[in-house]
Amino acid sequence: MTQPHPRPVIGIPCSSYPDSWFTPANGNAISYLRAIEAAGGIPALIHQTRDTEVLAAHYARCDALLFAGGEDINSAQYGAHPHPQLGPTNPVQDENEIALARRAVSENKPVLGICRGVQLLNVALGGTLYQDIPSEYAGALNHNRSTDERDMSFLAHPLVLDANSWLAECLGTAELTVNTLHHQALRDLAPGLRVIGRAPDGVVEAVEGNGAGFVLGVQCHPEELWERTDTRWARVFARFVEIARSNRSVY
Repeated sequence: MTQPHPRPVIGIPCSSYPDSWFTPANGNAISYLRAIEAAGGIPALIHQTRDTEVLAAHYARCDALLFAGGEDINSAQYGAHPHPQLGPTNPVQDENEIALARRAVSENKPVLGICRGVQLLNVALGGTLYQDIPSEYAGALNHNRSTDERDMSFLAHPLVLDANSWLAECLGTAELTVNTLHHQALRDLAPGLRVIGRAPDGVVEAVEGNGAGFVLGVQCHPEELWERTDTRWARVFARFVEIARSNRSVY
């Protein structure tokens, strides 16, 4: 009797949660874990480490990677001086995620970047960022509107997608409204990416890869939408998990 393929493992690098005196914690929002689990995958947190052997072991057990939201990326990673409005950064997290992203893209391991994650992909592949949208991007919308509303699922602005993109096909539409919780954005696009979605002010909100492997990055937070305000995003997570299952070489 043929056994079903085991559920694919989706690696999610951790953010840091420091405390004023208690030992800092590594982790990530449970909404990412629940989205992957509901889509048929097994979410696996990748803790921050300077041990390259440990990081390589984490990478090897994963069928795909999801780069989540979090703190700003250090501007030194893309050769820029820090802006006065640059928020807190984490050098170890930046180094870990850039190394993981570059390896995954080069080896065609499926990758999904969300918020900080799409910015991280752009930096890892050679692009740059607006360090602070309000002070560096003339005529910008309020890209922290969902934060201001204190509602991560608040639908704040339209997103227009390339009708021929994978994401538009998966969602079944090229126009939708999304949440927004960020003050940084893609500036110079990395060579391995193509823009497939923008906000009304022109800010890049979605990218896909140009290579053979699956690469998708979105600036919104679909992990906060798929159960509540826009269930179409559940299809994106489900398809991502299925791609991870079909692309692994050993079952």
